[in-house]
Amino acid sequence: MSVTQERIRIGDQYYLLASALAPTRPRRLLNHGDSFAIFDLSGDVPLAALEPFGVFHRGTRHLDRLELRVNGNFPVLLSSSSSEDGAEIVAYLTNVDERRGEEVVLERDTVGIQRKKTLIDGLMFESLRLENFGSRALRLEVAVLFGADFSDLFELRGVARERRGDLEAPLIEGGCLCFGYLGRDRVRRQTIVRFSNPPDSIHGTVATFEIALDPSAVRELDIRIECRDGLQPPRVVALDAALEAVRDERAQWQRQFAGIRSSNPGFNEWIDRSRADLAMLRVAGDYGTYVYAGIPWFATVFGRDGLITALQTLPFAPAIAAGVLRTLAALQGDAVVEACDEEPGKILHEARHGEMAALGEIPFKRYYGSVDATPLFLWLLGEYAARTADLQMIEELWPAALRAMEWIDRYGDRDGDGYVEYERQGARGLVNQGWKDSHDAISYEDGSLADPPIALCEVQAYVYAARRSMAELARRRGELTLAAAWDVEAERLRERFNRDFWMPHEGTFALALDGAKRPCKVVSSNAGHCLAAGFADDEKAHAVIARLMRDDVFSGFGVRTLGQKEKRYNPMSYHNGSVWPHDTALCAAGFARYGAGREVAALVEALFDATGGLENRRLPELFCGFARKSSLGPVPYPVACQPQAWAAGTVFLLLQSLLGMQIDGFARRIVFEGSAMPDWMTTLELSGLAIGDASVDLHLTRGRNGPAIEVVDQRGEIEVVVRH
Repeated sequence: MSVTQERIRIGDQYYLLASALAPTRPRRLLNHGDSFAIFDLSGDVPLAALEPFGVFHRGTRHLDRLELRVNGNFPVLLSSSSSEDGAEIVAYLTNVDERRGEEVVLERDTVGIQRKKTLIDGLMFESLRLENFGSRALRLEVAVLFGADFSDLFELRGVARERRGDLEAPLIEGGCLCFGYLGRDRVRRQTIVRFSNPPDSIHGTVATFEIALDPSAVRELDIRIECRDGLQPPRVVALDAALEAVRDERAQWQRQFAGIRSSNPGFNEWIDRSRADLAMLRVAGDYGTYVYAGIPWFATVFGRDGLITALQTLPFAPAIAAGVLRTLAALQGDAVVEACDEEPGKILHEARHGEMAALGEIPFKRYYGSVDATPLFLWLLGEYAARTADLQMIEELWPAALRAMEWIDRYGDRDGDGYVEYERQGARGLVNQGWKDSHDAISYEDGSLADPPIALCEVQAYVYAARRSMAELARRRGELTLAAAWDVEAERLRERFNRDFWMPHEGTFALALDGAKRPCKVVSSNAGHCLAAGFADDEKAHAVIARLMRDDVFSGFGVRTLGQKEKRYNPMSYHNGSVWPHDTALCAAGFARYGAGREVAALVEALFDATGGLENRRLPELFCGFARKSSLGPVPYPVACQPQAWAAGTVFLLLQSLLGMQIDGFARRIVFEGSAMPDWMTTLELSGLAIGDASVDLHLTRGRNGPAIEVVDQRGEIEVVVRH
């Protein structure tokens, strides 16, 4: 197919519709568990249509309008902020000038309005506080406008539906405003709005309060919004208790991280923001905790995203990996089900709630269309064991690991050539099933799209890492024959790959091989993942590093997903020229593995500088791949997730790569090899780095020949080794 003939049909690839308003409306976010809410800076949910404003619960938008009016007018925004832990939003507003003819009957800035919000388990609370700073008594009409469309999240992503369920007329029951929707899945979803003080009137979906305010007087109103899915009873909790519960939960979860503090305030802010984002995305599930992929589009379990996030954070918070591994093992594929690309032993791609998933209108209720999640699961399992020496966990998950290995050999290698390929089995799943899963992500050098089944370069690297990991685990279990066989298979794969995927004219690996084993000869960031797994021959690895750092690939803020010289390059695309922070971090990990410390430092500095142009130094899922301008930050991608798990995990992998830090749990040893610190950081403190029941605090000072590392305190037996 030629590039000019290609068309996107909305819905075929679950294409994200980008509203023209999306980049111009700053947002505030709350989330907890399977619920999240997105507001404008004033705390309103503007009548949202296809924009992702609203209150969402289990894949459905339960409120698509929540607007405050004072005397019929929008209040004026003074300030808006989210708490550091993301548990609360506070907005300060005031009244507008009100006129009657030529007379100003109420001066602006007379009424102070404070709006506080928090969210817990499908309950959203709003506290309104109004204070009269004027010299005379006031009578105010405060109105709150509500709406509930019960749109499925995939409707907002642009997937058309032939028909929906039945939207019920709003009801007033016991002073509450009740919205209802009976889905075609026969689940009745409800949004119930309760008021601390009964409104003076409710007309349609507008609740109105007549408020008398003497000078200096204060009036408070509380609104509670319950999202019900089926027959579940409402949770009984007050606003203050909800806020305290969310805060305590997130603070406790963050305490599992080793402490990281540097001499650079900006870097500290980046670390703190990333750790807080991961705590926001953490969910307590049936099989342990999991970190959801991102908000708004991926607020659910994603196999690949969870696995990479766990790899990124493993040195500093290994408990994240334990929850991810247990969850994905419990959700492992059991049978061949073509509609959802499920196969025995395969690791889940994603799991979705909501009406469309329940009805099969989208295949993602439990969807397995991910070619890389299974080898990533095995790679993480091996890395987790090496980090923690937790052999009990290995015994627990060994049956799942063997099933995953069987999937690689039986189903992953579809044609028996030794490479793991993918080809969509169901009619409505993802055409591309690597991490670059947009419809146009895998192409030949002429710009035409690759023909399946497709063997991605980084997937072969993940398989290599999986075989090496499983060989080491088998040795730990005393299964020496099995370990030796897996080592041999890994080495054969490495030799074959370095021959078949190499592009000598470009000095890098081809993006993929197609179904006829023709290489996709394009320069892409995927080659950097091969280095992260230690998959490349040394000479080729250094050539790849040099190629990815050339100006057509390195934007100045990170590594572009596709080089500028390629036919499909577009800096505003999802996967063909944009910059993904996690992708750049994996490249940095690969560079570090082959001793390219200077290039690692360049990538760390690039992403650190990128955070300086972002609110709260929060890295988004991706940003556009335009070349860096000295006075400007990165160009936003309009529908990127923020927060996003593997974007938040980026800084931890970058720090590990910069320090050349490796933790050997079995030897109780922490090794720093080829460590470096950037010019903008003179000291770094790592506290509570734990192996088993022992832990150590370290102080690093930048020096001419690398950092000097001092053991400040030690509890239990841990060896610290520094290699220059």
